[in-house]
Amino acid sequence: MKLPRLVVAAPSSGSGKTTVAAVLLAAWRARGRGVQPFKAGPDYIDPTHLARAAGRTPRNLDGWFLDRPELLEVFRRGALGAAGALVEGVMGLFDGRDALGREGSTAQVARWLDAPVVLVVDARAMAGSIAALVRGFRDHDPRLRLAGAVANRVGSERHAQILAEALEPVGVPLLGYLPHLPELELPERHLGLVLAGERSLEPAAWARAADTLDVEGLWELAASAPELDAPAHGLPRERRPLRARIAVARDAAFGFYYPEALELLEQLGAELVPFSPLADEGPPEGAGAVWIGGGYPELYARELAANRGALEALRRFPGPVYAECGGLMYLSEALETPDGRFSMVGLVPGAARMQNRPTLGYRHVEALADGPVARRGWRAKGHAFHYSTRPAAEPAAWLRVDGAGREGYSDGRVHASYIHLYFPAAPELARRFVEVAAARTGV
Repeated sequence: MKLPRLVVAAPSSGSGKTTVAAVLLAAWRARGRGVQPFKAGPDYIDPTHLARAAGRTPRNLDGWFLDRPELLEVFRRGALGAAGALVEGVMGLFDGRDALGREGSTAQVARWLDAPVVLVVDARAMAGSIAALVRGFRDHDPRLRLAGAVANRVGSERHAQILAEALEPVGVPLLGYLPHLPELELPERHLGLVLAGERSLEPAAWARAADTLDVEGLWELAASAPELDAPAHGLPRERRPLRARIAVARDAAFGFYYPEALELLEQLGAELVPFSPLADEGPPEGAGAVWIGGGYPELYARELAANRGALEALRRFPGPVYAECGGLMYLSEALETPDGRFSMVGLVPGAARMQNRPTLGYRHVEALADGPVARRGWRAKGHAFHYSTRPAAEPAAWLRVDGAGREGYSDGRVHASYIHLYFPAAPELARRFVEVAAARTGV
């Protein structure tokens, strides 16, 4: 596979990776290059900004969830028909599940893709020190090709010139910069950046920012990536005939789904029908199962509680229901926020309560009960990132987490937990979900 590709990394979170990646994607798109965006790590939010800039749906690439052959296959499928690929990194370049960044890091993804790396440096309080920083990142792992840098939050053209001169002895060129302007800042909240539908960079801002980037130089860097091998993988290859209908909650309150996981369900024979817990009367007619993913139900608790038709329809829904994180909160008896306590669906006992500190990280999980996506004893990988808490789950928990803790709720028909499972890492989960939906769909 010969495809121009580039990894946009940074020394740390908050350096401006998403902004630089979005500006570059938009600039390439304006020049007639349809570039496929990817996001390293288990992220649902940054990809919304990449999608708006590129006009293509991003996929996630995570070296802890997937082995290299499967990651390359997710990359290959996502990049079909694209002129190139851009991967936005996660956190700092060498930050991952372990201290050395061997798993779940941007560096791991860059190595596996054999892709050149450009380092985004927050230079607002920096001049010559950029040389020491970039030299350290370049030399830290000789298996990586750190081939360029982009400075963010630059104060002036003279400031940019000083940064470029400082990098000359290092041999890593400065391939442009972004000025320190309010319109290039993306606001944050408790789960990260705001979604692109709420606030994103405007096309006019993209165009102005691209004027200070070496857009063609960055494309030439991407085009220098060597041919990529395609090892045998364990992901399903053939597309099954339509046999199941799964209702998927999609609106402002619920939208955290990995596109490659949705595509896997479709490949296995599922029709995915969106519905809105905020606006609709419930799951669409003929659905054999329901999936309620993560999102921001705490921001829409009042509206969700007011839509009594959807609440009652989900209480009466006879088929399997699978919920992750925000979906678990919605299925609970109530959701407690700073604005009050709001009644929710009530399929899961107890109330979810917002808190100030997050729970986050990768998780190994084992199913403790049969349900919509797993049989007892099945093992999988997932990720947690939430600011709410619930009562202790025993004895109805459906997951054993990291060999010790118990998580979630199960009554056989409902499986709900804070864990976001990654179906491509365990395709048997997706197969079971389609099978249980098919048994009730009648397609």
